[in-house]
Amino acid sequence: QHGEQLRRRQHSLSELTYAREEDATKLETTRSRLLNVLKRHEDLKERLSRDSDKLIFERLQKEFEAARVAQTEDDEQWNDGLLATIREKVHIEAERKAMVNLANIPTDSQFQSRTTYRIRNKVIYCLDGARIGIQYETFFAGEPCEIYHCVLESKSFLEKMTVTEHTLPFFLPIREVETDHLSSNAIRFIDHLEEILQSYIDRREQVRLIKELYGNQIGELFYSLPYTLIEFTLEDFECKVTVSIRYSDLILTLPSQARVLAWPLRSAKRISAADRRAQPVPSRLSYAENALKTLSLPEAYAEIVLELPRALKQMFYSQESD
Repeated sequence: QHGEQLRRRQHSLSELTYAREEDATKLETTRSRLLNVLKRHEDLKERLSRDSDKLIFERLQKEFEAARVAQTEDDEQWNDGLLATIREKVHIEAERKAMVNLANIPTDSQFQSRTTYRIRNKVIYCLDGARIGIQYETFFAGEPCEIYHCVLESKSFLEKMTVTEHTLPFFLPIREVETDHLSSNAIRFIDHLEEILQSYIDRREQVRLIKELYGNQIGELFYSLPYTLIEFTLEDFECKVTVSIRYSDLILTLPSQARVLAWPLRSAKRISAADRRAQPVPSRLSYAENALKTLSLPEAYAEIVLELPRALKQMFYSQESD
């Protein structure tokens, strides 16, 4: 009987070992598939930055630059009155040009002179064809980043404006913002686009910065196109730390949600033999989650790494006490 029990126990252990090996194989397969998806994601992102978008950017950039050279720049208080004045100007100019072409009337320099308006980090141009052009300038840490364009047009001064062209990234919801704001509050639409673009650049540059500064410590790094979901791992310690942050709104530069988990590694010296055989249970690192919600990503990363040894020591001590 004792021999039979030993054989059964050995058979059970063999089955358990096989099950673990099967789980490890499945995990590796899943990981391989995920990496493949991430690679395809990067390829798709590159393809979607298509040549047609670059052509539109180059054409609008030339048109905006020509308007800047031909127009005088002014700093005005940004309000409904100024926007109404700009709309009136572009329509009067368009009507006058139409009359000149039809009746061969000589041009009037007073009507030809137009004004460009700079409001914070955007410049508003009076374009031909009763169009208004908004150029958005973005910055990170005081340094200039990308320039984006948005062109608004309406059939008459009294009709609502629509977006006819733009160079915003395709994954930012300009059409939804247009539907929500442009017809009811054009200033809100123009300013909200500025917030969305600047926040996108801020989140993107924060990720770029941690890759540059701490790339050798970061394992797998994933982020959505607008950088509203960012996930990465840290593996240079006695555990694997997984970081996941989410931004519930496109105008946020600090995450609305943060989750940081420390997964004990079976090879860690402080893990007992029994714990190595058991399924690892992660521990939440609350200090790290608080840092991510209150500091920029590079600052939060530095804070997390600085405090991680102490936090892990406390975590292991707590587990040993239990």
